Amino acid sequence: MKLLVLQHIACEPPAVYEDVMRERGCSIERVELDEGDQLPGWRGFDAIVAMGGPMSVNDEGDHPWLADEKHAIGEAVRAGVPYFGACLGVQLLAASLGARVYTGAAPEIGVMPLQLTEEGRADPVVGALPAELLALQWHSDTFDLPDGAVRLMGSPAYPNQAFRFGRAAYGVQFHLEVDGDLADEWSRVPEYEEAAEQVLGPGGLEHLLADLSVHAETLESHARLMFGRWLDVAMG
Repeated sequence: MKLLVLQHIACEPPAVYEDVMRERGCSIERVELDEGDQLPGWRGFDAIVAMGGPMSVNDEGDHPWLADEKHAIGEAVRAGVPYFGACLGVQLLAASLGARVYTGAAPEIGVMPLQLTEEGRADPVVGALPAELLALQWHSDTFDLPDGAVRLMGSPAYPNQAFRFGRAAYGVQFHLEVDGDLADEWSRVPEYEEAAEQVLGPGGLEHLLADLSVHAETLESHARLMFGRWLDVAMG
């Protein structure tokens, strides 16, 4: 299986998701759009994985490549190409399908609880997870559901945390794939650091990293389970 991985900053790779891809024998072509890599034609790939980044999907003035990326994602997904997006990746999926992406009421940063919807509990991918689980959140933007999408997960602050479009296009707002070392890298990205300090206050980042360390094994287990189920669907 040949996968196109869309990255938007070096410190947001697929991480645990990539481990699962490689264990399954997938061929990966990584494109770092923020570094000027050209977006290849989506028709040459069996599936697309899109990761996070500090920019908004609406920042086309600063990042002109976002327009082409959204157009390509929309075309591919509507053509039935399996897609998995995390954080910025879910917002790109929503925007590419015509939904609004916008700044939420307050940033959501930390290891926080999520709940599966009734549709989520019946879903072949996220339904493998517990009805309530913890995940790392690090975002200020949110999105409306595209027409025809199925809401799969929510949190108290942000009801749209995961959705499915069609058979195999999935997006999740949260991070299960990130370990403590990677989160520590994020804490040194100016945009991430500023947002975290505003929300968590002095010492908040250290507390977040400690909290993530406590739950890291469970998050990785859930990441492997969910992403492996998505690959099953995508390969099917």
